[in-house]
Amino acid sequence: MTAVTATGVGKTFTTKEGDVVALTDVTLTIAEGEFVSLIGPSGCGKSTLLRLIADLDQSSTGTLDVFGKTPARARLDQEYGIAFQQAGLLPWRTVAGNIALPLELHRMSKPARAARVAELAALVGLSDFVGRYPDQLSGGMQQRVAIARALAEQPRLLLMDEPFGALDEMTRERLQSELTRITSETGAAVVFVTHSIPEAVFLSDRVVVMSSRPGRITDIIDVPFDGRRDEALRESPEYFERVTAVREALHGTPVERANER
Repeated sequence: MTAVTATGVGKTFTTKEGDVVALTDVTLTIAEGEFVSLIGPSGCGKSTLLRLIADLDQSSTGTLDVFGKTPARARLDQEYGIAFQQAGLLPWRTVAGNIALPLELHRMSKPARAARVAELAALVGLSDFVGRYPDQLSGGMQQRVAIARALAEQPRLLLMDEPFGALDEMTRERLQSELTRITSETGAAVVFVTHSIPEAVFLSDRVVVMSSRPGRITDIIDVPFDGRRDEALRESPEYFERVTAVREALHGTPVERANER
C-alpha cells in the first residue's frame, strides 16, 4: 500500500481580486516508509499540498488518497502526525503534558499515557526535561517536543512543514540527524517541506522539485544513499552531486541532463 497517492491534484483559491491557481496537475506517489521532500520557490504550493494531504484544506481538482483513504478519513483514523515551523507548544503545560495532549484527547488511560510519554521523550532525547515548560527550552528542544507530540498516536505518516526553518545551522543539522534516526526507528513515511537544498538531499529518499505558481512537479530527484545518513555523508562526493542535481532542477534542466534522458 502507498502512503500518499495524488492524481491530477489542483487547488484554486478565490480572492477579491479573482481566482488564484496555487497547484495544478500534481501527480505523485509516496511509498510506505519513504522520506520525500518538497522543494521549490516561495509560493509554489508546497505547504498547500501538505495541507491537502492533512485534510486542512480540500483540493479543487483531482484525487488524493492517504493509505487508500480520503484525507478526511485518514485524519479521523489518526494515520498522520503533523509538525510546523513553529512548535506550537502550550506554555502552561510541561514537556510531558504537551506530548501527552493527543493521548488525552483520545482518552488513553493514565498508566498507558505515562508509558507512551516516557517512550517518546526518550526517542527525541528529552527524558531529563519532561518536567520543564516550553519557555525553559531552546528552540531545538521545543521542536523535539513537537515531533514527539506528532508521533504520539504512532502515525504511519509524518507531515512536516519547514520544522527546522527558524533554527540556527548547527541545531538544524543536529535535528536533521535526529529525524533520520527517529523515522528509521518508527518506520513512518514523511512528507517534508523545505527551502533548503542540502537539507532535502540529506534527509530524503526522493526530492520533489516544484515550479513557481501555479505549482506543479517539474522533476523528481532520487537520492540513493541506501539509508546512510551520517555526518560523513555531508562531505561525500555523492552528496554534493545530488545537491547540484536538485539545484539544477530548480533553475532549469541543463543540456547535459536533458541529453541523458
